[in-house]
Amino acid sequence: MLKEALIVIDVQNDLCVGGTLAIMEEDSVFPAINRLIDHHRHIILTQDWHTPDHVSFASNHAGKVPYNTITMPYGEQILWPDHCVMNTNGAAFHPGLNTAPAGLILRKGCNSGIGSHSAFFESDRSTQTGLAGYLKERGMERLIFCGLATDFCVACSAIDAIFCGFQARVVLDACRAIDLEGSFDKALKKMQKNGIELTLSA
Repeated sequence: MLKEALIVIDVQNDLCVGGTLAIMEEDSVFPAINRLIDHHRHIILTQDWHTPDHVSFASNHAGKVPYNTITMPYGEQILWPDHCVMNTNGAAFHPGLNTAPAGLILRKGCNSGIGSHSAFFESDRSTQTGLAGYLKERGMERLIFCGLATDFCVACSAIDAIFCGFQARVVLDACRAIDLEGSFDKALKKMQKNGIELTLSA
């Protein structure tokens, strides 16, 4: 039997109802996520943890608004509303998430000059978070992903899991998408192309 870990991506106040980058308009995703947490022994939570001057914030670029794009040395960067700024309530885990069983909390996006979606690499594709090494040291072979947002941080993390040599599964009803100009459908196709299993929790 494959040894597996559950990775819960960025279930934080700013990405939930009332947040500055609210992906979820209601809280119906929490039962599915918490059921997955209840059924897994090895659980990692990721947490967006941005500096106020983060390069991905539209407010830090004159004349730009959220969802514009800019070109960075590592490629195209979508500009977001300020969100999940370190040490703020918006960056805290949503109270509906069962965080108690987590064995690791991984903070990502701390480097102000580099975008960050994946739990494994920053957007320059060379700066690692250390997650792959942590999982391999513990013998993990298959990774289960859920959380926010399906089409960005979840998809990028799952694809990078494959790149790092793990099997990967995304539980779609335990995720929510932004769906920016068709990004949800594009992400589903890209995940399938990379060999990621797309399932439901039931």
